[in-house]
Amino acid sequence: MRNLIVILGDQLDRNSSVFDDFDAKLDHIWMAEVREESTHVWSHKARTALFLSAMRHFADELKQNGFPVTYLRLGEHAFASLDVALEAMIRGENPARVVLIKPGDYRVREALKAACKGCDTPYAERTDTHFYCTEDDFSEWARGRKEFRLEHFYRMLRKREDILMSDGKPEGGDWNYDTENRGSFGAKGPGLVAPPKPFQPDQITTEVLALVEHEFAGHPGELAHFDWPVTSEQAQAALTDFIAHRLCAFGNYQDAMWLNEPYLYHSKLSAAMNLKLISPHKVVGAAIAAYRAGKAALAAVEGFVRQILGWREYVRGLYWWRMPGYAEENSLHAQLALPAFYWTGDTEMACLKDAIGQTLKYGYAHHIQRLMVTGLFALLLGVRPKAIHEWYLAVYVDAVEWVELPNVLGMSQYADGGVMASKPYCASGKYIQRMSNYCQGCKFKPDLSVGANACPFTTLYWDFLAQHKARFAKHPRAAMQWRSLERLPPEQLLAIRAQASTLRARLTQSDEPT
Repeated sequence: MRNLIVILGDQLDRNSSVFDDFDAKLDHIWMAEVREESTHVWSHKARTALFLSAMRHFADELKQNGFPVTYLRLGEHAFASLDVALEAMIRGENPARVVLIKPGDYRVREALKAACKGCDTPYAERTDTHFYCTEDDFSEWARGRKEFRLEHFYRMLRKREDILMSDGKPEGGDWNYDTENRGSFGAKGPGLVAPPKPFQPDQITTEVLALVEHEFAGHPGELAHFDWPVTSEQAQAALTDFIAHRLCAFGNYQDAMWLNEPYLYHSKLSAAMNLKLISPHKVVGAAIAAYRAGKAALAAVEGFVRQILGWREYVRGLYWWRMPGYAEENSLHAQLALPAFYWTGDTEMACLKDAIGQTLKYGYAHHIQRLMVTGLFALLLGVRPKAIHEWYLAVYVDAVEWVELPNVLGMSQYADGGVMASKPYCASGKYIQRMSNYCQGCKFKPDLSVGANACPFTTLYWDFLAQHKARFAKHPRAAMQWRSLERLPPEQLLAIRAQASTLRARLTQSDEPT
């Protein structure tokens, strides 16, 4: 055997560079399902099911196209982890080298490298052509910079890739239309929104759902609503559906939230992209084509493109630039346990109950539910960043560590001290009231910071400002928020801080899932 080609669960790319010089007489493909990838964090059943179903569909497609494939199914082998399984394959087949695309998880990469080293077999990584930006591209951009800001990186890629550009200038005259991407629905709500196209489980997926329910019965989440795209054809159909029905309003309402409306105008494409069932180039191209055809406004399309060409590429670059230490950063010295209700949704706070309940039901929440509801509460409460990072990695079907960790530790929790975000994303309950209808039926009132009906977000917000006053009171982008603290009467601030202390003691007794 010349090359043993390793394909991981988030590398299901038909155009991967591992196939560039593939020779079926000399090379062999290896894929494996192992328990550790569902247990190193307490993974949502739907997350495990998505990976396994997509992997099985991909392996079957390869076999049908004449590729020699060894595929290890969960429950049909005794290997607990990828590295142990790979080492056994290497020792049995003695390939000249192991070839793969760089894993999306530092832990997995180090384990596979160690397995190859233990077998004295060369380990070769090939360029991941799925992305616009290589790690070397990002390193060159980042070298010597005092600040890492999305906007600077985004503009560089827009120019280099000639995306939404006209005569060397941004289409429409502005680089981004973020101020037009913050609309809320108002009292009448979103009205009728076309739901994402569902994909009914076929025989392969049905078998996987039964397997996951059996093997991971004690894990969080439900499988009854599983309808994710698991093939490249389904991912393309999901993209077509989004462009036709929701892109036009995505820009205005991408930050809006509404009770019992999990998807609204969002694409539901992140999982398919992160498993590489569809390329970001194809997704961005389809959105721009809709704009050129007059089917979606520039603000909607630019806001969507910015999430993919901007944030997605940016966080991947930061992940590999900062690892392995990134996962341990904790600049605000937050040390509390993750509240147990993050695993159950059992809370009286309507916003958290809906966002977490939706997460457990579908394995999905959109970016503002993650950043400004579940993430914001963990930030204000003072949850240990690694604990909330591991929760996000566990419960969302689109979670691969390269994209999840920087978003949580850097943007949501400010654990990297401002490398990714220039200031903490902190807000009171009034932000949630403005962007949703969560507060209407909630017992807690966002304008109250003390008392039985005070919104915990608002109480903890003022306490957070007081706790970190020395650090941010003179911060050029945060000083205005901290100046508002000075307007609180001293006795009110004392009462707020006492109530915040009681909240923390009550909510953070244990973060161990049961």
